[in-house]
Amino acid sequence: MYQSKIADKQIDGFFEALSVLETKEEYYRFFEDVCTVVELKAIAQRFEVAKMLSEDKIYADIAKDTGASTATISRVKKCLNYGADGYKLVLDKLAKKE
Repeated sequence: MYQSKIADKQIDGFFEALSVLETKEEYYRFFEDVCTVVELKAIAQRFEVAKMLSEDKIYADIAKDTGASTATISRVKKCLNYGADGYKLVLDKLAKKE
């Protein structure tokens, strides 16, 4: 079983809250309250970078298409290669859904 380095009661509660959301509208409403626009856009940008890296896109194209810095792209690549496999988990599930 996976053991997270960041697990705690507050994060567990936050994830439990996410698990009850059912529609895209509910996600928008919740995240507009929980995150600033900048925070949410940064998270979405990192996810887009992860998708593009998993498609073997080059840094220059990723930076151009997403506006992400090379530092952000490198950080996401490090997570894809050495992280908790969270990006891979979601990307694989999305691929199976299509």
